Amino acid sequence: MAFTVDTSQLNRLAANLGKAGIRGTRKAQQAIRKTAFDIESKAKQFAPVDTGALRASIGSTITGGGMSAVIGPTVAYAPYQEWGTSRMEAHPFMGPAVDAAEPGFVAAMEQIAAGVLDE
Repeated sequence: MAFTVDTSQLNRLAANLGKAGIRGTRKAQQAIRKTAFDIESKAKQFAPVDTGALRASIGSTITGGGMSAVIGPTVAYAPYQEWGTSRMEAHPFMGPAVDAAEPGFVAAMEQIAAGVLDE
């Protein structure tokens, strides 16, 4: 299951952070790692539980040299839980987890950007 997010502004920020040097990049990597783990934690809280397999399958992997993350479940039925079917109501857990973590991530990236621009 994958979520599509417009990362054009983040890509521009990543390019600017790269220009600003390793200090800004390390801070961005920390913010990305924290946000990934926050999303993973929230998704596990929001996931519907029957056997616990869905919740147990939710994980995160930091990729792209620490500048991106893949977060989500590995069980095959996860998309049906998230979005529902013609016979089953949706039980969203990933979308709400992303929504809950977004303000903190945006604030952290804005703070990093402001700090980098001030240097």
